[in-house]
Amino acid sequence: MSENDAPARTIRQADSGSYVIRVRDGMDGMERCAWRRLSGTAAGAGAGSEPYNPFISFAFLSALERSGCASAETGWLPQHLTLEDPDGMIVAALPCYLKSHSQGEYVFDHGWAEAYERAGGQYYPKLQSSVPFTPVTGPRLLVSETVDPKIARRALADGLKALTGRLDVSSAHVTFATETDIATLQDAGFLLRTDQQFHFRNEGYANFDDFLASLASRKRKNIRKERQTALSDGINIEWLTGNDLTEGVLDAFYEFYLDTGSRKWGRPYLNRLFYSLIAETMPDDILLVMAKRDGRYIAGAINFIGDDRLYGRHWGCIEHHPCLHFEVCYYQAIEFAIASKLEYVEAGAQGEHKLARGYLPVTTHSAHYIANTGFRKAVANYLEHERNDVERFSDVLASHAPFKKRS
Repeated sequence: MSENDAPARTIRQADSGSYVIRVRDGMDGMERCAWRRLSGTAAGAGAGSEPYNPFISFAFLSALERSGCASAETGWLPQHLTLEDPDGMIVAALPCYLKSHSQGEYVFDHGWAEAYERAGGQYYPKLQSSVPFTPVTGPRLLVSETVDPKIARRALADGLKALTGRLDVSSAHVTFATETDIATLQDAGFLLRTDQQFHFRNEGYANFDDFLASLASRKRKNIRKERQTALSDGINIEWLTGNDLTEGVLDAFYEFYLDTGSRKWGRPYLNRLFYSLIAETMPDDILLVMAKRDGRYIAGAINFIGDDRLYGRHWGCIEHHPCLHFEVCYYQAIEFAIASKLEYVEAGAQGEHKLARGYLPVTTHSAHYIANTGFRKAVANYLEHERNDVERFSDVLASHAPFKKRS
């Protein structure tokens, strides 16, 4: 299937009619090679390119759709925007979904929905540009090197607003976006929202002990004690990637995921097929940290590997051992990043407890277009106060960083 054959509908002309914005109903209607030309979607793309982010790769987004995790039935109807040149070549894109709820986003707008509907409006459906179930910052306005990035990003931002009007929906949301994309979206009339996560930064450490040496004495002793406690019941840790990701290993991990997902969300977002698909199409981008005791796996965490960072995602267990969560999710991730010379570890959403374990507060950004003028003013006022609160809280947390004080 060529790009011109893919299911799509034109919503607007861009750049004096030379380019068009289209809406596509799924990743599998597009060619993988066309997607790989866009920023951040291909590993080792070279100097000047956006670092590879596995979550916006064709393989990851397609697996979400092919498995049925991101579908109309789950409230995530794909509505991906593409910017195409006169020959029908995709030169920019925006992953996007029509949402019938606010689950699986990690930027919470339930209060907005309730207020809008109390006033007589219909908040859902709405448009959501994000990676489903994945609170990870990455490019959203994806652009190839063949076009002016500023013009292409602005065309996508305007296209998203146009689609909001075309579908007559309440709003459009671009979450966990890069600061470059946020600047474009703000210029296009989107409202800025901030939040925070906790990330580890590798300061060129030679090994984990070198990292520990940078910490204050009390924090260093606490981490050593936690690691010793975690492995005290004869537990061993394995790093599994690439060909190590067998169906048996995935079965074990999925059992862990079901346990945690059922307790946190009631119904886990991801199904078993999804894990088989990503293990087949992007195995070298996946790191499973698995804990084994008495010859069987008892806990594990899945991570994804980008050009410059490790992304921690889900964890679960079938046996509960003190401090095992910290070991599998945080300390092993730091060890892997140091060994692989990765610059960062992103440990997922929320969690002030990560601070004492070497993960520092980092501001995340999202952008929101509210179609109704009156409601947009109310949200803008709320967001101004919320941004100030986030900034103050981040400053307080940063002052309690576990590292040695520099003179």
